[in-house]
Amino acid sequence: MDVRQLTILRELSERGSLVAVARALHVTPSAVSQQLAALQRTCPTPLTEKRGRRLALTPAGEALAAAAVDVAAALDRAARAVGEHLDAPDAPVGVCAFHSAALAWFGPLLRELDGTPPLRCADEDVAQQDFPALVADYDVVIAHRPEAGAPWPAHRVRVVPLLTEPLHVALAADHPLARRDRLTVADVAGERWVSVHEGFPLAGALDVVAVAARRPLDVVHRINEVFVAAAVVATGDAVALLPARTTRPGPGVVLRPLADLGVNRRVDALLRPEALARRGVRTVLDALRTLAAGA
Repeated sequence: MDVRQLTILRELSERGSLVAVARALHVTPSAVSQQLAALQRTCPTPLTEKRGRRLALTPAGEALAAAAVDVAAALDRAARAVGEHLDAPDAPVGVCAFHSAALAWFGPLLRELDGTPPLRCADEDVAQQDFPALVADYDVVIAHRPEAGAPWPAHRVRVVPLLTEPLHVALAADHPLARRDRLTVADVAGERWVSVHEGFPLAGALDVVAVAARRPLDVVHRINEVFVAAAVVATGDAVALLPARTTRPGPGVVLRPLADLGVNRRVDALLRPEALARRGVRTVLDALRTLAAGA
């Protein structure tokens, strides 16, 4: 087996299809298949299998793909030993974030770094399970998940914690409950709710409230964008769980904590292990930690 073959196996594990791997590596699907076939000839057990029309990795293939992460990190260290140019301050760093984090942090991050390193920013609104795959396309991925939810796959990505943020109940300013400083689960369990689409991170947070209430919540609106959700809340039609530190919902909406239930989300930076070796990436992470500490 050689490095190119291991790279292709890793990309197949993370991207999920031959076509996606070929597009990412700027080769043809046939070339990807040939490299996988050559790698298979060096292994005593199958590395891939057909699942319907899709080529997937077997458990042995997944194990070798995970080992390829360590190989990539080791090769990156070796390359740096003979190529100090990788630490050049003008090497761009790609950063993506979910919408509310992008709104809260992209502006301050650009001002703080002032072009050193140059940033390439993008917003990515994806389901929770899809955040780790974004490290294939960006140096730093700002992701979020419910604190009580499943952790990020540590075998695929490095996780840099940024913020544990409480989620508060967002109410119209003229809602009767808005007069209170703190609420309980019983106060809000019977309300109509705004939630995100199924599979997106804050859907899991609302599930925590439903479990505590011992009843399903009446979710009447599915809206991912925080400020669109806040606009609906301002009408008095429904309430929502919104981030309390990185988001300012605007006029007509108030945020109230739950006194008997802590509902939080984790905001983390995800990246490939070898990305941590780059000075520019470390500089960006340091700036993000500073911004998160002040949120």
